Parts: sequence; structure tokens; C-alpha cells
Amino acid sequence: MTVHDEDIDGFFSTARVSGRDEAVVLGEEDYRDFLIGHDDPELADWRQMTYEKFAATRQQNEFLSALLADWDELYAEPFVGVTSDGVVRDGLYDLRRGGETDPELVAAAEQALAALSADQQRRVRYPVDAPDWRGWSNPEFVFHRNGLRLEDIADDQAEAILALIAASLSADGYARVREAMALNGFLGELTDLPGIMNERSYWFAFFGAPSPSEPWGWQLSGHHVCLNFVTVGGRDVIAPVFIGGEPALTDARPPLFDERERLAIRLASSLTAEQRAEAVVYASVLDPAMPEGRVHPADERHVGGAFRDNRVVPYEGIQASRLSPDQLGMLRAIVADFLLLLREPQRDLTLAEFDAHLDETWLSWYGATDGSQPVYFRIQSPVILAELDNHAGVWLANRLPARFHVHTTLRMPNGNDYGKAFIASWSADGAAQDER
Repeated sequence: MTVHDEDIDGFFSTARVSGRDEAVVLGEEDYRDFLIGHDDPELADWRQMTYEKFAATRQQNEFLSALLADWDELYAEPFVGVTSDGVVRDGLYDLRRGGETDPELVAAAEQALAALSADQQRRVRYPVDAPDWRGWSNPEFVFHRNGLRLEDIADDQAEAILALIAASLSADGYARVREAMALNGFLGELTDLPGIMNERSYWFAFFGAPSPSEPWGWQLSGHHVCLNFVTVGGRDVIAPVFIGGEPALTDARPPLFDERERLAIRLASSLTAEQRAEAVVYASVLDPAMPEGRVHPADERHVGGAFRDNRVVPYEGIQASRLSPDQLGMLRAIVADFLLLLREPQRDLTLAEFDAHLDETWLSWYGATDGSQPVYFRIQSPVILAELDNHAGVWLANRLPARFHVHTTLRMPNGNDYGKAFIASWSADGAAQDER
């Protein structure tokens, strides 16, 4: 078949979405084989631009303008939540009565806000039910401007905000987030575009007011790191989450999701021929059997990205009940890694919700199961949608997906993204107590 490889907008080509009979095979090359020359117009034209100038210039592009218009339409929709069939299931998220937020976390939030001026506080703070929660996006160009940008505030103010983020996450989870932020800075160094991509090119917004009992949270949003944290009634939710990297490693550090990818390949490699026939939905990440529109020029295969809060994602692949105990153990370990950002015992509580719906959990896989190809996989149940996708280059020159550009997303389906199901349960419980 004829494979199209035409420029779309200077960053994307049709090669990343064109089906091809031949599978994309991983060779010995690494990200340095795809570095774009320093003086190449593809990079040089953006040099010395501020992030605002870059955003304004990029948004004049016809393809990008149409994408942002689509995002605006999705943003304007009332929040429903990700579902498998368009119908939200109630009663999935159990919020125990009487729970309270850790006092040390409340103190970290108070300290972060106290570090800001009165004007900065006005810009950074939103009501806990503000629609602005849904304004996060992954690209390096600015779309919605929620709150304050870390590179535009004083170092001590940024450090106070980072201390709040550290207090909200597990130690390992915070290390992963900072690693992804550092990789964004590394990409800025590789391309000599630090004004567009650096370790602090992220927006921070605070929702609600620090409290041991009332719901509140924060959002961190920017290139390859988007986190939405909510605490309510003694439960934390960190979703939606988008973490990625291009490149997802440096010469000194292993890939950002090395353990998760190794676990996934181990699980996929362990499938029997019968299991593989169910689990492998498409033979490659650019399988021509995919329906039109399944691969998106910006999202590629992942379905849980920015502005996809109401997406209907049918189950596909193999049901977890068809897996052996050892395979189920690997599946659960992968889910635990997706939930790494949660503190203990919050992660155990969320894993317990996953365990309760194991018979309704599905694993879908695109590509070879032996590690020889880039892959996409998704784990999906009524209470989790977690995916990993290998992408083509944006700031690197690889026209086809490669393992050194990775995107991951995490969603809490059926309405608990942004902790909304927990907040609704907490509000209903409060109203019931008032009536009594």
C-alpha cells in the first residue's frame, strides 16, 4: 500500500497516522540519531521566542487552529466523565464518612498560598467546582492559562508550590514528576529552546481553600506533565494525569517508564496463542485495519488526553478473567505503577477499587508482544483507564513511533476525574446530615 508522508503543520506529518502493511520495527537507533540540526529552520525559526510569542505564532497554523477549535467545543460540554458506553455508572466510588485531609498537607497548601502576593493569589485561586479544572493541556504551546506559570514567579514562590506538590504525592511519584519536568528541560537544551521548554514551563492553579474537611486541590499543567490533585473526605484523587517525555530518557538515566514497559512486555510475552488472539487488537501501532480516525495526528492512539473528559471508550482486548494468576499479578503491578503518584494508604484504597472490578477489567494491546515494535496498551475498567503509547517525533525527527517518545494517561472513569464523584458523595452526605 502507498504510505503517505506529507507535512501537516511543520511538526506533524501524515506518516504518524497512515496505515502501513509493514509493521514499525524498533532498530538499534536512539533519540540522538534523530536530533534536528541547530540551524535547521524547523528549530531556528523559534529561537529567542518567548513562550507567548511561540504560542501566538503556532496558533496561526491552520491545522492547529482547527484542533484548538475542536478542543474548545469539548471544553464547553458539561462534564460527564469517561464511559465505556455513554452511560455513567453510579455507586462506584465509596467515600467513607468522617475522613479528613492530612494536617501536614493542609499546612503545605497554606504555606504555598502565603508565599504569593495578593495579586498572585487572585490569579492562582479558583472555586473548587470551577470549570477551569478541564482547561489543562499537554502541548508546549500555551492554550488555556490556568493560574501562574512557575517560570514567571520568584524562586522561593516556585519552591513553595513544589513543596505542596511533593507533600501531595508519594516520594516515588514526586520523583517521577520531577524527572518528567527535568526531561522537558533537557529537550529545551537539546533544541536550544529554553524559552519554550524548561523545567518550570508549567502552570499551577489552586482550587478551593486549604481545609481538613472541605474539598480542595491543585493543578499542574504543561508540556508532558499534567496533574489534577483533589483531596476530599480523607481520599485523594490524582486524575486526569498525563505524563510523557521526548526523549523519555537521557544518556545518564533510564527511560521514564522503564519498569512499567518491562512489566507490560513480560505480561504480553506470557500470553498464550489463544490469549494473544484476544488481547492484540491491532497487529501494529499503524495497522491499516484501524478504522478511520482511530489514530489522531496529535493524540496518536491514546484516548484519555486533554479535553477528552466525556469520551466514550468501548472495552476491547482480553478480559482479565481470562488471565492466569501470574498474569493478573503483572497486570495489577502495572496498574500500581500508574497509581504511583498517590501517597500511602491512598494508593492501596484506589487499588482496592480496581480489585473490586477485576472481572470487568480489560487489557488491549497494539503491536508485537515481544518488545520488537513500538506499542500501545490500555487497561480499562469501570474505575480506571490507563494507557501508554509510543509516539512519533515532534521535536525529534523520527517520523514513526519510537520507544523514546512516550505518552501515558490515567483517568478515573464514570465521573471521578477531578474527584468529582467523591465531591458529589461528600456534598450529598453533608446535605443529608443537615436534614437530620
